[in-house]
Amino acid sequence: MRLDKYLTECGLGSRSDVKKILKNREIKVNKKIEYTPKFNVSSDDEILYKGKLIEYKVTRYYIMNKPAGYITATEDKKHKTVMEILPDWVIKKKLFPVGRLDKDTEGLLLFTNDGPISHELLSPKKHVDKIYYVEAEKIITDESIKNLEKGVDIGGYTTKPSKCERIDIDKINLTISEGRFHQVKKMFHSIDNSVIYLKRIKFANLKLMDMKIGDVCEVNKEDII
Repeated sequence: MRLDKYLTECGLGSRSDVKKILKNREIKVNKKIEYTPKFNVSSDDEILYKGKLIEYKVTRYYIMNKPAGYITATEDKKHKTVMEILPDWVIKKKLFPVGRLDKDTEGLLLFTNDGPISHELLSPKKHVDKIYYVEAEKIITDESIKNLEKGVDIGGYTTKPSKCERIDIDKINLTISEGRFHQVKKMFHSIDNSVIYLKRIKFANLKLMDMKIGDVCEVNKEDII
């Protein structure tokens, strides 16, 4: 297969994008710089872009430690989106974020081009756990924790049972299996409290571990569920 076609199908960009990358001598094939579009390659060759291995894969999965100040969308005319902070080495072709984190919320966000796994993770029938680290405006009482764990009314809807792990008098790790709009914030309003800091630390089997704010890493499908 021609090198430019290979790189395009790997999602590195359009044909014109790929030609520019080759012209800038940013591709190495088997440890040698290659800049000829029609150069022949196969899946057995080691192909690097800016030092990062480019694998011929149909589906891709990345996780980000999302910073506050960005909306979870592929594009927006008014606000900065999470797509804008994905590094150059990420293969962005048909990539989208799975689910949504509020603009002021930090933490684990999954990106993929795999529609079926996105549907599975977001389906209410699957009860996929999400863990949030929550800092509250006021003390979180034992009674409040009992109510959160039992389920609270968030405006005509009672949340499913959750789990709370106390971190401090005003901090907990909250595990929920739903993903309703502003759910965690609404749950805290229902117990006469407010969220002042919110960070998702786990989604399905994915964990932030020691990722810094803005960090992105590639994961395998097997790591997710």
